[in-house]
Amino acid sequence: MAHGDMPSGFPAVVASAARRPGACRGAEAGMSGSSGRVRRHTVGPFRPARPVSSGPRCMAETFVRAVAAGLLLALLPGPTALAGAEREPVRPFECGAPFVAAHPIDACVLADLTRRGLRPAPLCSDEVFVRRAWIDIAGTLPGAQDVRRFLDDTRAGKRAILVDELLVRDEFADLWSLKWCDLLRVKAEFPINLWPNAVQAYHVWVRQAVRENLPYDRFAHALLTSSGSNFRVPPVNFYRAVQSREPGGIAAAVALSFLGSRIETWPAEQRRGLEAFFSRVAYKGTGEWKEEIVYPDPTADTPLAAAFPDGREVTIPVGSDPRRVFADWLLAPGNSWFSRALVNRAWSWFLGRGIVHEPDDIRPDNPPVNPALLACLEGAFVEARYDLRALFRFILTSQTYQQSCIPREAWCPEVEEAFAVYPVRRLDAEVLIDALCGLGHTAERYSSLIPEPFTFIPETQRTIALADGSISSPFLEMFGRPARDTGLESERSNQPSEAQRLHLLNSSHIRGRVLNGPGLTALLRDAKGKPEQAVDRLYLGILSRQPTPEETRLALDHMRTAGMTPQQAAADLAWALINSKEFLYRH
Repeated sequence: MAHGDMPSGFPAVVASAARRPGACRGAEAGMSGSSGRVRRHTVGPFRPARPVSSGPRCMAETFVRAVAAGLLLALLPGPTALAGAEREPVRPFECGAPFVAAHPIDACVLADLTRRGLRPAPLCSDEVFVRRAWIDIAGTLPGAQDVRRFLDDTRAGKRAILVDELLVRDEFADLWSLKWCDLLRVKAEFPINLWPNAVQAYHVWVRQAVRENLPYDRFAHALLTSSGSNFRVPPVNFYRAVQSREPGGIAAAVALSFLGSRIETWPAEQRRGLEAFFSRVAYKGTGEWKEEIVYPDPTADTPLAAAFPDGREVTIPVGSDPRRVFADWLLAPGNSWFSRALVNRAWSWFLGRGIVHEPDDIRPDNPPVNPALLACLEGAFVEARYDLRALFRFILTSQTYQQSCIPREAWCPEVEEAFAVYPVRRLDAEVLIDALCGLGHTAERYSSLIPEPFTFIPETQRTIALADGSISSPFLEMFGRPARDTGLESERSNQPSEAQRLHLLNSSHIRGRVLNGPGLTALLRDAKGKPEQAVDRLYLGILSRQPTPEETRLALDHMRTAGMTPQQAAADLAWALINSKEFLYRH
């Protein structure tokens, strides 16, 4: 996230906050924008604002800007301290505990940082960790009771306990099915054209594999070797969900999905060697509309010459399925081509970038930034017999994952590249709309008018549980949901835009989802006549933490504004909080 990456209309009105230890000294320039011109925006819940330069600002405008600016300053990357100097923990985002390399991951990271002359960030606070873990593992904001329960827990290993609890929740299966369906191009419409029946069968199979923790080698084996009806044998849809059914198109999908590599960058001879394994995949229709059978071509009557990606050549006899020969090579114990690709992806899912970056662009001239770390993860994954939950737990319980998002050193690209900080990233589109609906106790409506059959989604179903990449909404498209056309990680975009900011600030869609929904009333229930309790509940419900004394003071001052009703004041505060980067970003 660049210094200038700020929501428009949020100038630095809390300049003094930037002077506190750990705040970004460059934040004022980033918040004011480069042009110096005044921008109009919406204040209060939905009232047009006066220009900043004209006359006294209304109290709602001052309050919203002050709250938002105060929240943002601590989260922006920038020079947080003189290089090499100590600094006080930034409350409430850091706990002050030092980074200790007691975990194998941490030892690898710390050794590399020492070589580079960098230091890891301090550990994040419990308030930050509980929100981070819920979002990263389950794609869900923790409820206020979940936060209180975690903060009140005095056990030394409570972070690892929380990780274990989240890894078995239904939301975990929903979120990670979503991730796999992005990579496997699970989409009914053009250009994938799986059609609804196959999409539903495929998604159910993927989700069941995630929920039951099917070992990753068995998951991959089923996708690579299955034959049969795409309606009745769900894994065969791997071969249906490719834009080209030529051997080159299938081989490209296999390399991207299981080798984390883009076949277009390979030498021609190496490409041909891999393509041969998929040159005998055949397809045929049935009497059922859009059903298709995937099978190895039985008419092949000559041996097949192929070559594995490592260069070893093989001759496949007549009657053997070349896909199984490739799968046996790929899934052989100790084959780094397989384990390396997955652990690199998993690391990028939790730490924002791969050890080899991009996470699906592994090639000889794109080396890992930390080879020892990559080897450490591979070894742990193989030792766990390709148990994905065990791998996730291995990463999530490291102090590298639990670092603060505020770097110890002056920020530079190398700080994130070497994993010396937890990277600040915007919430995924599906997670964000579910969070907004969850706060308002409302729901998004989704349906697909693709004929035979129509697809209608119950309002109780969350967005992260959507099966079909063709079922979308203007919000999801605006906030970077992938089209599922290519299977590339980069298809998903979490880069902010002016359209996103304006939508969050001004749209009736957000008003309807949050401020006009029953959730705000429920959040403030029993807090009538108790403004401090109301502020506390809003912060816990929206930001998963209690307000600081200064934040409480700002909110209470706003609530005492002449003519301000408690409902208006609560709406103003909720609106300010959901437009803050502390809410919109994982940190």
